[in-house]
Amino acid sequence: MDLDTPLKPPPAPGPDSLASTAPEARGAQQRTDAPRRRSILGRLVGWLVVLSLIGGGVWWFAFRPAPETAMRGGPPGGFRPGMQTAMPVVTATVEKGDMPIRLNGLGTVSSLATVTVRPQVGGQLTQVAFAEGQTVQKGDFLAEVDPRPFKLAVEQAEAQLLRDQALLKNARLDLERYRLLVKQDSIAKQQRDTQESLVLQYEGTVKADQVAVENAKLNLSYTRITAPVSGRTGLRLVDPGNYVTAGEAGGIVVIAQVQPISVLFTLPEDNIPAIMKRLREGANLPVTAYDRTRDRVLATGTLTTVDNQIDVTTGTVKLRAQFDNADQSLFPNQFVNVQLLVDTLSGVPMVPVAAVQRGAPGTYVYVVNREDSTATVRPVTLGASDGAKTVITHGLRPGETVVTQGADRLREGAKVAATDGAAPSPAPSSEGPRPQRRPQRNAS
Repeated sequence: MDLDTPLKPPPAPGPDSLASTAPEARGAQQRTDAPRRRSILGRLVGWLVVLSLIGGGVWWFAFRPAPETAMRGGPPGGFRPGMQTAMPVVTATVEKGDMPIRLNGLGTVSSLATVTVRPQVGGQLTQVAFAEGQTVQKGDFLAEVDPRPFKLAVEQAEAQLLRDQALLKNARLDLERYRLLVKQDSIAKQQRDTQESLVLQYEGTVKADQVAVENAKLNLSYTRITAPVSGRTGLRLVDPGNYVTAGEAGGIVVIAQVQPISVLFTLPEDNIPAIMKRLREGANLPVTAYDRTRDRVLATGTLTTVDNQIDVTTGTVKLRAQFDNADQSLFPNQFVNVQLLVDTLSGVPMVPVAAVQRGAPGTYVYVVNREDSTATVRPVTLGASDGAKTVITHGLRPGETVVTQGADRLREGAKVAATDGAAPSPAPSSEGPRPQRRPQRNAS
């Protein structure tokens, strides 16, 4: 190709060519741009919605009115941003009263006397005079062993005694004669001395016979079996007609004393000094026995004694309380919950347990200032508690107002809208937790 030859532009398209290509190009361009415009518009709308929600949430949490204010229609003159709203709380007044100090333990009812009645002589059991479960008094007739052989033994012993008493009487008469003859020098002194020895022998024999008679009578009395203690009989262990022996292993019946009755229970060794101090002062410490669930009081009694040593394996000591058990609500070997009243603190400041908070300052309460209705954190020192109220040994004065509900939303100096009223009292911790019932499964 010649370099000097100028380049010619391409021929312009003709009218027919432009007419055929322009509509197709424009249609393709429009189809490409339409999805792009819709995608951009969707993103913009989405971001606008998100920003609107965030902005609305920030405004709501920053400038929302208090619930009570909103219910009343807002503060006078309308809501003002930055205005501090009052938090609704429930309060109680610090009271001055008496706080009982109670200790709780687990115990077992124990009979003061449990006796197994056994026959003391052998023979056929001819009679049983008690009913199972009967309450008997000491000395009541219970059963009888055939007494006939023992009556014969008594008669035989008495007969032997009479025979030996006659021999002794004759020997004493002979001795008096020999003494008179010796004085007259009619017989040898040796014969008198021999007679004196014979009298002593007969005296010994008579004494042995008397013991034999008493022993036979004692065995005869053993055939009539009586109650050794007052109490309640158990099940009959031997039926009439059986042959029993002295010291029968199983016995005839078991008698347990139930009025009065005692309860053995344990307490931690740390409580012993306070208990012993009260006992040395001559105080009668009341004891209350509850059932297994602590829902019902079974009996009330007094502490009678404290064991003389501590169980090193458990760090506890045993105590015994005695109960009259007039209605026989306590049964030997029954499990009970025991509550011992050691002392009563008089005239001490108390608050509901719900008012006490625990955190970085230790134990504290929110005290409400009545002048400006603000809450102030006040560290306190706790004393005894009965599960519903707690003694405050330091930090509060009677008459002050503390927050019992809503303290978890407060801070130092917060405005509060106080409502007087006692917070719901929990079940006393001294009585322990309620037993949990296992939920029943629905039958499928």
